[in-house]
Amino acid sequence: MTWKRNIPELFVGPSSQKLLPWLLLLFFGSGCAALIYEIVWLQLLGLVVGSSGVSLGVLLGTFMGGMCLGSLLLPRIISPRVHPLRVYALLELGIGLFGIAVLFGLPVIADFYTSLFRHGIFFRALVAAVCLLPPAVLMGATLPIAARFVESTPQGVSWMGFFYGGNLLGAVVGCLATGFYLLRIYDMPTASHFAVAINVSVALIALVLAAKSTYKTSVTVSPEASTDYVPSTGLVHLAIALSGLCALGGEVIWTRLLSLLLGGTVYTFSIILAVFLIGLGIGSSAGAALTRSSFNPRMGLFICQMLLAGAIAWAAFLISASLPYWPVDPGIYTGEHGPWHLFQLDLLRTAYTILPATILWGASFPLALAAVAHRGSDPGRMVGKVYAANTVGAIAGSLAFSLFVIPRFGTQWAERWLIILSAVSAIAALASAVFSNRYPTENKVPAAKPALSFSCVFATVAGLMIVIFLIRGVSAVPWAAVAWGRYASSYIADAAPGLIDDNAPLENSKGMDSSNWFCTYVGEGMNVSVAVTKSDEGARFFHGAGKVQASSQPQDMRLQRMLGHLSAL
Repeated sequence: MTWKRNIPELFVGPSSQKLLPWLLLLFFGSGCAALIYEIVWLQLLGLVVGSSGVSLGVLLGTFMGGMCLGSLLLPRIISPRVHPLRVYALLELGIGLFGIAVLFGLPVIADFYTSLFRHGIFFRALVAAVCLLPPAVLMGATLPIAARFVESTPQGVSWMGFFYGGNLLGAVVGCLATGFYLLRIYDMPTASHFAVAINVSVALIALVLAAKSTYKTSVTVSPEASTDYVPSTGLVHLAIALSGLCALGGEVIWTRLLSLLLGGTVYTFSIILAVFLIGLGIGSSAGAALTRSSFNPRMGLFICQMLLAGAIAWAAFLISASLPYWPVDPGIYTGEHGPWHLFQLDLLRTAYTILPATILWGASFPLALAAVAHRGSDPGRMVGKVYAANTVGAIAGSLAFSLFVIPRFGTQWAERWLIILSAVSAIAALASAVFSNRYPTENKVPAAKPALSFSCVFATVAGLMIVIFLIRGVSAVPWAAVAWGRYASSYIADAAPGLIDDNAPLENSKGMDSSNWFCTYVGEGMNVSVAVTKSDEGARFFHGAGKVQASSQPQDMRLQRMLGHLSAL
């Protein structure tokens, strides 16, 4: 086979069909290994620093912060003249090396952590930084480095979107394989070794491809040598940062609420994460296809963010007014066929709820890339900036919603804030399309600003009115779902949704209990949602995470007294 001298030309030449599957395979394997590491490391470090909401927020923030640093710093450190596939191979080998190091070094770190007299946020962050920051930095650099394989043109940006989609598809496979097979059948060391084997295989394939091809950078060394326009990118970066904030904030909220309805198990978490990644992959592929046409990417980003307001409201409506009332009896699905039929139903319910929003978030990334792309720029730095802006927003969303918004305001107002922030992101994207300056780099003369058209004003006003309507329509999750979780429909029975409030009794007709139920308290804390109910017979029940944890009934009080004596015994 004769390979072309300039790598970007491979995507338009006759050899593209032969090279493209290998490049997609690299991104697929990289994403698969990354999700295996993420799940395993979060499980391992949770045993060291705890599995509370604070610990989980610190671990996720550190992991995503490392990816942000890698996407920003390494494309600036590594010259664009170096073959991207060789750099990609070294990054994958480094990730595998750190995967082994974390596995064998964690017991030493755990001993050090337990020897400390204080276990505050600082020391948890220190442990997370030592274990997660180095490999996360390398993971964050893989996409920007590989982006140098293509040019900063709409055609090249579309391939970046497809590669990102392939990476997400691999992440889906890694997530499901880890949750339903590797950790269920084997253990965390076996899962880590499997991920290391993937890293090594990806690195070897990348080295072989690098040896069979030569590379000539398409980056313009001097800005004056470019003949294209340099677009202003600040508002685009703001829009994609807010999009990332809403995406991770939504994942935090919906994981919490869907775990009530589906059960708080590792299988539920794997299903929710897999659906989330599937939606991102579908959306990124669709967004990449749109960038190939003459479609204005900034207007496309605006449309995506406005549609996201409706998709978030759709998910909120289903969780509060639809899913808890589905007549689903878990006992039927966990009979002779085992739990797999129930998992299929959970997958359907999760996709029905969150897939529309995740597809739109996935499409936003390639559209943002196309909005900032211009010929002659370094694709690695361009992708790194957009990826970093999205990741910074994601970190802020994860920490803010899990540690502050939900405990202080509840999930109802948290979903309303997601709709508001999506509208702000849409306004930023629209402003970037209307008011952006484009400077010809030949003489630095700014192009004329386009006038603010009537259609833009009308679209903005109409969109904001719809957003206000959607915000008012978001309702709180029924207290029955907080109290009984997966079995809520059995207690709700045929009662109308409007009767399920804090004052009305919940009367069931399915034989679950002969009592009528009243809710006396519902609260959403940092780690769990709780409810207190009482029956018309006078018994009180304390519910946590969708289950009865204690009650004042005699048979339960015997258990509570026994547990109280255990510490003394």
